[in-house]
Amino acid sequence: MTEENQNETVEQQGSEEKPQYRRGIKSFVIRAGRLTKGQEGALERQWPVMGMTLEQGPIVPAEVFGRDGHVVLEIGYGMGQSLVQMAQAAPEKDFIGVEVHLPGVGSLLNLAEEAGVTNLRTYKDDAIEVLKLIPDNSIDTVQLFFPDPWHKKKHHKRRIVQTEFAQTLRRILKPGGIFHMATDWENYMEHMIEVMDAQEGYENIAGNGNCVPRPEHRPLTKFEKRGERKGHGVWDMMYRKIH
Repeated sequence: MTEENQNETVEQQGSEEKPQYRRGIKSFVIRAGRLTKGQEGALERQWPVMGMTLEQGPIVPAEVFGRDGHVVLEIGYGMGQSLVQMAQAAPEKDFIGVEVHLPGVGSLLNLAEEAGVTNLRTYKDDAIEVLKLIPDNSIDTVQLFFPDPWHKKKHHKRRIVQTEFAQTLRRILKPGGIFHMATDWENYMEHMIEVMDAQEGYENIAGNGNCVPRPEHRPLTKFEKRGERKGHGVWDMMYRKIH
């Protein structure tokens, strides 16, 4: 199997249906990457349990998890370390992750299996498509940690934090729900604040133009540690849906 095909599909032994993984080009670039044996095994074992697809159509989080709990949606969880840590630390909450890179999904499922986490589900799809399937006023927290900063000015239009995206999140967030962002690029932090402070229906928890201290529930990531080594700052921003 080529790397390209490997990033498209995972075949499950003994399963009549094979989960389909589709590409999309929005605010990200698909990176080819080989699956480790651990990731392959976790996908075979855990995708039927934790995997979700666009073909399932609109979802109701309470039906997905079998309970009506606090629901956290994380967009672009990378290799999944921090998301699994958060799910493990807050078993009373339910977590839905979205990631476009297959090795990241495999890593998340591997880590979740090792940690015995059951309050976690994941999509392997473009978040913009996933958001279309989430009902209004159904998510308590949306997390967007260290998205691609598209640091060249000509690429700023590809940054995911834009008005349309913010208003899509506003639709799915419950009243009082939180949109939590983090970045280690100061220019992107400034962009995030500029976009979000101007949005109807949100308030900046720290006051317009300001960031919040890193909350304890957000684990330190390798991106954050990398940024610290390079002398970069790390900024967290939290916005509350007010109407």
